[in-house]
Amino acid sequence: MREALRAAPRRELRKASLVAGVSLLCYAVVRHFIGTSMVDMIVYRAEGAAVAGGHDLYALRVTQWNLPATYPPFAAMLFVPTTWFPVGFLRVAITIGNIALLGLTALFAFRLAGWPRRELRPVGVVLVAGLGVWLEPVFTTLRYGQINLILICLVLWDLTTPDSRKWKGVGIGIAAGMKLTPGFFAVYLLLTGRIRAAFTAGFTFLATFAIGTLVLPDATWGFWTKYLYDSSRVGKTEIVDNQSLRGVAARFLHLADPGSAATLAAAAIAVGGLAVATLTYRSAPWLPRSEAWGVCCAAVTALLISPISWTHHWVWCVPIVVLLAAEASHERSRPAEVRHRRWRVVLWLTVVGFCSFSMWLVPHKGITNLQMGLLKQLPAGMYPWIGICFLVVAAVRVGSRRRAAGQPLVPLPGQRGILGAMATAAAAGAPERQRTPAAR
Repeated sequence: MREALRAAPRRELRKASLVAGVSLLCYAVVRHFIGTSMVDMIVYRAEGAAVAGGHDLYALRVTQWNLPATYPPFAAMLFVPTTWFPVGFLRVAITIGNIALLGLTALFAFRLAGWPRRELRPVGVVLVAGLGVWLEPVFTTLRYGQINLILICLVLWDLTTPDSRKWKGVGIGIAAGMKLTPGFFAVYLLLTGRIRAAFTAGFTFLATFAIGTLVLPDATWGFWTKYLYDSSRVGKTEIVDNQSLRGVAARFLHLADPGSAATLAAAAIAVGGLAVATLTYRSAPWLPRSEAWGVCCAAVTALLISPISWTHHWVWCVPIVVLLAAEASHERSRPAEVRHRRWRVVLWLTVVGFCSFSMWLVPHKGITNLQMGLLKQLPAGMYPWIGICFLVVAAVRVGSRRRAAGQPLVPLPGQRGILGAMATAAAAGAPERQRTPAAR
């Protein structure tokens, strides 16, 4: 990154810094007038205080909403340093830290997509750090003082690490030890044939469990035998804050508990989403940015099938937007006679969707979450609709690429050796491919 910063065009970097600075100044003004509770940060601080003071971690209730601890004991242990500082200082420090993590997320997303050219990535990082705050998932993460950007950086750092590294999987394991759901990426690694990395993630997660057991045995026993399965501690399924498939089903069916129908739909999405993610990764010889498509499909699948995915969990919109921007850039670089606008349309529709704050614009107080008419269902569940469309687009893209290459949609058993060799060769040549206009 240091070399890329030296090579970055100074004029473009200054312009990007100016744009980012103005955007962040506007964000600070808006944040001041709308008020920022950073309620989740206060919960984290209380969890750290409970660990430091030897109190019952899962009995605490803080803020006017009586919010409980919902993360594993390992995460609460990591929150202890927040007790060393006053809340006022933490509000500023965590906001600045999250904006820095937003830039780091962009850097990892650029590496994953192999776009733009290395010397232009510092410009992109500055722009994303400045403008990305207006993406609703990022805006809400900053407003609540959430840890989503830490988790996504751990996962992306891991997934952009070469498969040959023995410690690949550690980042996913640590993230799963903090919030469980990132463990879904260990399944993705397993299905895409990176078995050692998947097991490394699993053993790292077990290490976080062991640490929690040694330091907080009672809290660990309570979490894994009782509190993990108490959904009432997390929140209500039907509220618009919940942008999972189950949340959409609850609002559509006008039921607080959508039951087995939502469970079956989530199971179908899990199978389909993982199949698309795996097939996309295994189509590397014919599909540029195959790993980026596979990772984003896995992330979207995890968000869709989770019983509760709050709007701020969708910070995966950042690598999704970067990936679509890479596709749009490649599309624009093609000769005029074969150039299309489809990826640019998909990109801007996605950006508008994540910047729309649409779920907050419909009436959503109390029982109104279960009384929405059909026309309100789309804005109230904007992110699941975007996620489903993204999976469909990915499936269509990989299918068309494989048909154009004369390959079956599903690799035949006898072709595994050939396809595996081609995929390995393609992966080995990835850095060279990323320098070509086609890959950019």
